Amino acid sequence: MVQFRYRAAPAAAGAEPVEGRMEAPSKAAVVDRLHALGQVPIRIEELGGTRRLGGLAARDFLQSSSRSSGRRRMSMRSLVLLTGQIATLLQAGLAIDESLRIAEELVEGKAEKSSLRALSDKVSGGATLADAMAAQGRVFPPFYVSMVRAGEAGASLDGTLARLAEYLDRTQAAREHVKSALIYPLIVAATCCVSIATLFLFVVPRFRPMFEQAGDALPGPARAIMAVSDALQDYWWLLFVLPLAAVLLVRWQLGDPERRFRWERRLLRIPLIGPIVTKVEVARFSRTLGTLLRNGVSLLAALTITQQTIGNRVFHDALSAVIERVKAGKGLAEPMMQAKVFPALAVHLVRVGEESGRQDEMLLKLADIFEVETRRSVDRMLALLSPALTVVLGVIVAGVIGSILSAVLSVYDLAM
Repeated sequence: MVQFRYRAAPAAAGAEPVEGRMEAPSKAAVVDRLHALGQVPIRIEELGGTRRLGGLAARDFLQSSSRSSGRRRMSMRSLVLLTGQIATLLQAGLAIDESLRIAEELVEGKAEKSSLRALSDKVSGGATLADAMAAQGRVFPPFYVSMVRAGEAGASLDGTLARLAEYLDRTQAAREHVKSALIYPLIVAATCCVSIATLFLFVVPRFRPMFEQAGDALPGPARAIMAVSDALQDYWWLLFVLPLAAVLLVRWQLGDPERRFRWERRLLRIPLIGPIVTKVEVARFSRTLGTLLRNGVSLLAALTITQQTIGNRVFHDALSAVIERVKAGKGLAEPMMQAKVFPALAVHLVRVGEESGRQDEMLLKLADIFEVETRRSVDRMLALLSPALTVVLGVIVAGVIGSILSAVLSVYDLAM
């Protein structure tokens, strides 16, 4: 048996999340027990301490646990396609186990086939789809499993999966848009770096014999350029070491929660970048919370699950305060306003949703608004970034060439 630490949200609206420890043979068993108690599992962590089971059974159990824990989280693209396929098959009137078997034939990746085969076996053995997904560890995100569980409880699994597929598709589309928009600026930035390095490492040194003839009469800018060129030739390896060291330093800084909080709080204050990060996090918060509420998850449980999907530490900690105030019966709009990280538009729309009884609808509308605003802001920023990089490269090249020409003229004057 293994000790597990769990955090779960009771299905009853307004109930507080509970934490505890449980001894069970696997995570799936913990999920089953919590589900039987009427609780929605949010996080389950293994504490270790496997007891000797003896003989072949122990070895089989350990191998099974190793295979389960070694599975990687399914990619967003695969999850979108898989969710849409299963939703379509269920809406066509097929049973869940038959839908899983057909979906297994449709997917191409070995990992996806293995995951679907395991799901089909557990469902055929009497487990619910949510429990079967939870038993696979990190393959399916926690909010995904919680939404499936809510859909099964409300006898609307096909509609839940359809809405879930739409949510994942929107999230994937937003990510792909940002990645595609970044390709051209990254190419321009790489070209700038390569051009400047080539200029200082190969072009400027060819003028050294001529510059040495000028001696002290060499202009100051030319001497500075020659100094930079000499430094790059002697310490060229720093061009590779410094970026790597910077990446390691940032990862080390972000590894500590307090330092990460300070970094991300400063990030939110940077012009252009800060507002975009805020819009991204608000859109993710609204989309996830609205989708969970629409699928029948209670507000407190939905907030707790949504918090696990927020990457920015400032918003993550702000949601902790929001959850505590929601427990005290303060609603959602007032705690969001008191958190002082949510835009005024978000707070007002949430308040309208509370007063009209359409909170899930307003949250999804809020997500649509901020996703559109995020796309526009990213497009505007990237539209300015590429010309700015080109201008910077032009200024540097013009400065180097101008310094070289002034040095050449100085040498010519000396010769005359």
